[in-house]
Amino acid sequence: MRSQKSQNLHSRRKRVGQVAAVAAGLATVLAAPSFAADVSGTLVLLDWASGSEQDMIKALEDGFVKANPGVQFKEINLTVQGDARGAIRAALQSGEKADIFINTWPAFRKELADSGLLKDLGGLWDSAKISDNLSQSWKDLGSSGGKVYGVTYTFGDRSAMFYKTDTMKKAGIDTQPKTWDEFVGNFKKLQAANVVPVAVGAKFWSHTEWFESMYEHLNGVDMAAKLTSHQIPWTDASVKNTLKKWAELLKAGCCGDANTMLAMDWDNASDGVMKAGTYGYQIIGMWNNDRAQATDGLKQGTDYSITQFPAMGAGHDDVSSVDTKEFSEFAGATNPAAADAFLAWITTKDAANIVAQHGLASPSNKVDASLYGPVQKLAADAVANAKLQFVMGDLLPGDLVDEYRVQLQKFLQDPSDATIDAVTQDLETKAASAY
Repeated sequence: MRSQKSQNLHSRRKRVGQVAAVAAGLATVLAAPSFAADVSGTLVLLDWASGSEQDMIKALEDGFVKANPGVQFKEINLTVQGDARGAIRAALQSGEKADIFINTWPAFRKELADSGLLKDLGGLWDSAKISDNLSQSWKDLGSSGGKVYGVTYTFGDRSAMFYKTDTMKKAGIDTQPKTWDEFVGNFKKLQAANVVPVAVGAKFWSHTEWFESMYEHLNGVDMAAKLTSHQIPWTDASVKNTLKKWAELLKAGCCGDANTMLAMDWDNASDGVMKAGTYGYQIIGMWNNDRAQATDGLKQGTDYSITQFPAMGAGHDDVSSVDTKEFSEFAGATNPAAADAFLAWITTKDAANIVAQHGLASPSNKVDASLYGPVQKLAADAVANAKLQFVMGDLLPGDLVDEYRVQLQKFLQDPSDATIDAVTQDLETKAASAY
């Protein structure tokens, strides 16, 4: 992922904002593309989703089978601790055979495509007229090396901070903070109400969300793109200054003790915010919106909401970190006709509305935006009006992303200047051999 590839990816990120605006608009009356394949047989999905997200995947499967009653799904469900890439690699290396799988990491897609494991979907894009439902920007975002390998079915705002309304009321916080100083200034109110201001689940990976939003707000999306493509080193002042700003947050009592953070995964952190009310805010993907409703029984916009990451005043506050999830097809699919038909179908109105009904945003221009609840609408609007940076950790090579998470865990245990120097040097050493 060197200079030219980084420039291309950054260009695609910029264009996603325009597409998100379309996704947040009213549904069009254009007809869905016709895909004439008469498909049947077993369609095998390599699946690592869980909880309410798994419920949505099942709903998509049911919707496709309703339209194609000759198909039945077989799921290879992976048990995932932390990042699912390791579990997917292990499954493939052990000889598991599947037709399609769920992916969320551009770097991993490239890794599999470079190994010849993924099918080029360019022909399908044309024959199934997927461009009638997804714009060129989404095609570009699902591409690696000039070939399309992924069909996006949802995207999310990763600069959104979830909070529960009664927790804020208990702390006497009537309006959500717009600026960094307002955000930090509310810590004392939350602490006085026996609420830890920020839930950081640092057991595996979700602690990186805070570094990434701070980095982008302090340095902008261009610098973030350069960092993830190793055009600038991890010892750069932009990285160190971001960690120093995070250290200020930790010293202000944002997040509790390090051992508690290191013992929490993202879902434990969510429970602390959404169920127990012992934490104030959490940055996590928009799947948490679905989880809050389906698992916690909460009403979006009433029981909980989101607010965007506070402005830090460095001239880069018009940014948002985003993620996408896509289906990809294996080159060795045993039922390629059904796989192709499913990948085309997930861009249609029926599939897009299933995604919307589960509290997530669809990139399809056929989605009925009236199905979006107030929280999802806030997220879609934020993405539509921001300069976008794909989740930084998802852009890093596999070995480096593991080191990235470990070094940030070390920082959380000792956020001193000496530790900052040490962890950034270790990251740069790993990056030097990863690209």
